[in-house]
Amino acid sequence: MEKKIESSTWNLVSEVELVYKSKVKASERPFLKCSADIEKILRNFYNENTIELQEQFYVLYLNRAYKVLGIYKVSSGGITGTVVDSRLIFAMALKLASCYLILSHCHPSGNLNPSNEDIRITHKIKEAAALFDMKVIDHVILSSEDYLSFSDEGLL
Repeated sequence: MEKKIESSTWNLVSEVELVYKSKVKASERPFLKCSADIEKILRNFYNENTIELQEQFYVLYLNRAYKVLGIYKVSSGGITGTVVDSRLIFAMALKLASCYLILSHCHPSGNLNPSNEDIRITHKIKEAAALFDMKVIDHVILSSEDYLSFSDEGLL
């Protein structure tokens, strides 16, 4: 049996609007051509006072010209891990009309070797990105002193 919706509830539906307001002119956006450029951008967002304390996960979003559209802090976790919700990553990617994604997280221990979980989540997000005609072009692991690029190491 079908239930009839009262006419007074039709106006209780939320309107959704897609808006992107950039504070940076297209000509002034940073252009990334190598992992060293990526590291320089990321260092501006990781807190040097907590990079050795807790894992954090960020995503850089790029347009087709490899210029940075924005950065999003996905999560801040504990000493040995943090939650990476791919739905949040792609909600932001779609809102920005991003073509390329660069994943990043820090290792408080200073050990730059990617864990099995780091590799798994990278490939999971890479496969999901392909469904949206987007591409994960790198995953950068930072420590307080150095970094590791999945692209440079042939891990993508």
